[in-house]
Amino acid sequence: MNSKLPFIAILVAMTLTFSSYKVLAQESSVSSEAADTLNGKIENVKSDVELLKRLKVTGYIQAQWQLADTAGAVTPFSGGAFPAASDNRFAVRRGRIKFTYDNELSTFVLQLDATEKGVTLKDAYVAVKDPWAQFATLTAGVFNRPFGYEITYSSSARETPERARIFQTLFPQERDLGAMITLQPKKGTKYDWIKLDAGFFTGNGINPEFDKKKDFIGHLYIAKANKSETIKYGAGVSYYNGGVFQGNKYVYTPGAVLDVTLPGLVDSTASNKNGFAKRQYLGFDGQVSVQSPIGFTSIRAEYLTGTQPGAKSSNVSLSTGTAPSYDTYTRNFNGGYIYLIQGIGQTKNQLVVKYDWYDPNTKVSGSDIMSKSAAGKNTGLGVGDIKFTTIGFGWNYRFNSQVKFTAYYEIVKNETTALSAVGTNGTTNTTKDLKDNVLTLRVQYKF
Repeated sequence: MNSKLPFIAILVAMTLTFSSYKVLAQESSVSSEAADTLNGKIENVKSDVELLKRLKVTGYIQAQWQLADTAGAVTPFSGGAFPAASDNRFAVRRGRIKFTYDNELSTFVLQLDATEKGVTLKDAYVAVKDPWAQFATLTAGVFNRPFGYEITYSSSARETPERARIFQTLFPQERDLGAMITLQPKKGTKYDWIKLDAGFFTGNGINPEFDKKKDFIGHLYIAKANKSETIKYGAGVSYYNGGVFQGNKYVYTPGAVLDVTLPGLVDSTASNKNGFAKRQYLGFDGQVSVQSPIGFTSIRAEYLTGTQPGAKSSNVSLSTGTAPSYDTYTRNFNGGYIYLIQGIGQTKNQLVVKYDWYDPNTKVSGSDIMSKSAAGKNTGLGVGDIKFTTIGFGWNYRFNSQVKFTAYYEIVKNETTALSAVGTNGTTNTTKDLKDNVLTLRVQYKF
């Protein structure tokens, strides 16, 4: 027997063993790389899922048809004045999409409104909570003014098509550019039913800032419920202190015209130009709701009073990006609203009655309002001093959790004045009640 054969056999066996080990090692390496790749992909998916969990997309669209008493009805508080040649119209009143990214102690919000009139910004803000007691929150950007209840109550949840006339006048667009601190104990703690919002704003709505003045707005609110939460109630007080830029030196203070030969008071001091007219409001709000066998019942009310600068023909707060050039008219006002909302048993039907009023000049009545006195003097009074009241009746039907149908009729009354009649179709002649009642039929989809 050849003595070299065992040695050769051993060498072949070692070679085969080493080759097998190398193959197995390569396969193990490939398997490990594949596992690492798979684990990486899983981690990426987890990261993407976590991102999607933090990002929330919501929105709603309101499509409606409206019918007014007359063509060209001047009803800016029912979704805008009607076209001159039309007494009815289709419209997308609101088309909102809202992006909210919530990262525990901070929140980013961006909301847009897309209608047939174009795309506009509604919200763009960041909110940051303190990391210790989570008692204080800083909000900065464009967001709802913290005044009263109805401003911050979403249009998708509101039982009527529009907010009260006084809020549309004093707070056009509802939003403003500024910063706010919210103080509220963490949910579940002893005093979590108390909330305070306070901040400074440009006072110019969603528009570029053009002056140095900042307006203060604050709202102190409490909200409580019984143990079964069948009865809920809340109350608040609001304060606004700011100013409106004066484009020239003429500042009128239309007062009570006890003697029609007396004109409205006017201050023409040269230093008035580029100064600021006082803008100050005080508001009170309250709500109570009861769940019972007859259905959900809710009563809400707000009352506002204060001083509002405006133009002779309008009291709408400044909402443009440029300084005004018109004379300033400073008036004492009051106004508010009251709702009665009644669900029909356990059905999807809901009835609503609303009364609201706005008196832009509490020192005069309708008969006082005339452009010229009997002696031919300027009274300083005009359409900007006319009081309006509105009674609305409505029906809401919740088809499902996304779709709501609304039918709402507004009866609008104005003070009759001694102003010269303007217009022939009754839309601008305030010597009688304007023909500006409006019916609104709306369907809303919310997601």
